[in-house]
Amino acid sequence: MTYTSAKPYFYGTGRRKSSVARVRLVPGTGKITINERDIDEYFGLGTLKLIVNQPFGVTNTIGKYDVVCLVSGGGISGQAGAIRHGIARALNKSDETLHTALKKAGFLTRDPRMKERKKYGLKAA
Repeated sequence: MTYTSAKPYFYGTGRRKSSVARVRLVPGTGKITINERDIDEYFGLGTLKLIVNQPFGVTNTIGKYDVVCLVSGGGISGQAGAIRHGIARALNKSDETLHTALKKAGFLTRDPRMKERKKYGLKAA
Protein backbone atom coordinates (compact mmCIF):
# COMPACT_ATOMS: atom_id res chain seq x y z
CA MET A 1 0.00 0.00 0.00
CA THR A 2 1.41 3.36 -1.02
CA TYR A 3 0.45 6.64 0.59
CA THR A 4 0.82 9.90 -1.26
CA SER A 5 0.99 13.20 0.55
CA ALA A 6 -0.34 15.09 -2.46
CA LYS A 7 -3.81 16.48 -1.79
CA PRO A 8 -6.41 16.39 -4.58
CA TYR A 9 -6.90 20.15 -4.23
CA PHE A 10 -5.02 23.43 -3.70
CA TYR A 11 -5.91 25.62 -0.72
CA GLY A 12 -5.70 29.39 -0.28
CA THR A 13 -6.96 31.82 2.36
CA GLY A 14 -8.01 35.28 1.22
CA ARG A 15 -8.85 38.37 3.24
CA ARG A 16 -10.38 41.75 2.44
CA LYS A 17 -11.70 44.29 4.98
CA SER A 18 -13.36 42.05 7.60
CA SER A 19 -14.11 39.15 5.21
CA VAL A 20 -12.22 35.86 5.25
CA ALA A 21 -12.46 33.30 2.43
CA ARG A 22 -11.17 29.72 2.55
CA VAL A 23 -10.76 28.59 -1.05
CA ARG A 24 -10.14 25.13 -2.52
CA LEU A 25 -9.20 24.67 -6.17
CA VAL A 26 -9.97 21.25 -7.63
CA PRO A 27 -9.08 20.37 -11.25
CA GLY A 28 -12.39 20.48 -13.10
CA THR A 29 -14.63 22.45 -15.45
CA GLY A 30 -14.75 25.93 -13.92
CA LYS A 31 -17.75 25.64 -11.58
CA ILE A 32 -17.63 28.11 -8.67
CA THR A 33 -19.45 27.30 -5.42
CA ILE A 34 -19.61 29.81 -2.58
CA ASN A 35 -21.04 28.72 0.80
CA GLU A 36 -22.67 25.72 -0.92
CA ARG A 37 -24.45 28.01 -3.42
CA ASP A 38 -23.67 28.69 -7.08
CA ILE A 39 -21.85 31.97 -7.87
CA ASP A 40 -24.85 33.26 -9.87
CA GLU A 41 -27.12 32.66 -6.89
CA TYR A 42 -24.67 34.12 -4.33
CA PHE A 43 -23.55 37.25 -6.20
CA GLY A 44 -26.34 39.02 -8.08
CA LEU A 45 -24.13 41.72 -9.58
CA GLY A 46 -22.02 40.92 -12.64
CA THR A 47 -19.15 43.10 -11.42
CA LEU A 48 -18.67 40.90 -8.33
CA LYS A 49 -18.53 37.79 -10.53
CA LEU A 50 -15.88 39.51 -12.66
CA ILE A 51 -13.84 40.32 -9.54
CA VAL A 52 -13.93 36.66 -8.47
CA ASN A 53 -12.88 35.43 -11.95
CA GLN A 54 -10.01 37.94 -12.45
CA PRO A 55 -7.16 35.62 -11.32
CA PHE A 56 -8.24 33.00 -13.88
CA GLY A 57 -8.27 35.60 -16.68
CA VAL A 58 -4.79 36.90 -15.83
CA THR A 59 -3.28 33.40 -15.74
CA ASN A 60 -5.26 31.92 -18.70
CA THR A 61 -6.68 29.13 -16.52
CA ILE A 62 -10.39 29.76 -17.17
CA GLY A 63 -12.32 26.49 -16.95
CA LYS A 64 -9.41 24.43 -15.60
CA TYR A 65 -10.38 24.46 -11.91
CA ASP A 66 -13.56 24.09 -9.88
CA VAL A 67 -13.68 26.49 -6.93
CA VAL A 68 -15.23 25.59 -3.58
CA CYS A 69 -15.04 28.34 -1.00
CA LEU A 70 -16.41 29.22 2.40
CA VAL A 71 -16.55 32.94 3.09
CA SER A 72 -17.63 34.79 6.22
CA GLY A 73 -17.75 38.34 7.54
CA GLY A 74 -18.16 41.71 5.88
CA GLY A 75 -20.36 42.64 2.94
CA ILE A 76 -20.60 41.17 -0.53
CA SER A 77 -17.95 43.47 -2.02
CA GLY A 78 -15.41 42.57 0.67
CA GLN A 79 -16.30 38.90 0.29
CA ALA A 80 -15.69 39.05 -3.48
CA GLY A 81 -12.27 40.61 -2.85
CA ALA A 82 -11.44 37.96 -0.24
CA ILE A 83 -12.40 35.16 -2.65
CA ARG A 84 -10.22 36.72 -5.38
CA HIS A 85 -7.27 36.88 -2.95
CA GLY A 86 -7.82 33.24 -1.92
CA ILE A 87 -8.09 32.02 -5.53
CA ALA A 88 -4.87 33.85 -6.42
CA ARG A 89 -3.03 32.25 -3.49
CA ALA A 90 -4.32 28.78 -4.39
CA LEU A 91 -3.35 29.26 -8.07
CA ASN A 92 0.12 30.30 -6.91
CA LYS A 93 0.41 27.02 -4.96
CA SER A 94 -0.83 24.98 -7.92
CA ASP A 95 1.72 26.39 -10.37
CA GLU A 96 4.71 28.56 -9.34
CA THR A 97 5.10 29.92 -12.90
CA LEU A 98 1.87 31.91 -12.40
CA HIS A 99 3.45 33.89 -9.54
CA THR A 100 4.76 36.79 -11.65
CA ALA A 101 1.44 37.34 -13.46
CA LEU A 102 -0.55 37.24 -10.22
CA LYS A 103 1.91 39.50 -8.38
CA LYS A 104 2.00 42.01 -11.25
CA ALA A 105 -1.81 42.20 -11.24
CA GLY A 106 -1.72 42.76 -7.45
CA PHE A 107 -3.83 39.73 -6.53
CA LEU A 108 -1.31 38.22 -4.09
CA THR A 109 -1.10 41.38 -1.98
CA ARG A 110 -3.66 41.74 0.79
CA ASP A 111 -5.47 45.07 0.55
CA PRO A 112 -4.59 46.80 3.86
CA ARG A 113 -7.43 49.35 3.74
CA MET A 114 -9.86 48.94 6.61
CA LYS A 115 -12.87 50.87 7.86
CA GLU A 116 -11.84 53.99 9.77
CA ARG A 117 -13.03 54.20 13.36
CA LYS A 118 -15.79 56.54 14.50
CA LYS A 119 -14.45 59.63 16.27
CA TYR A 120 -16.46 61.38 18.96
CA GLY A 121 -17.79 64.85 18.16
CA LEU A 122 -18.19 64.00 14.46
CA LYS A 123 -21.04 62.52 12.43
CA ALA A 124 -18.82 59.95 10.68
CA ALA A 125 -15.19 58.85 10.66
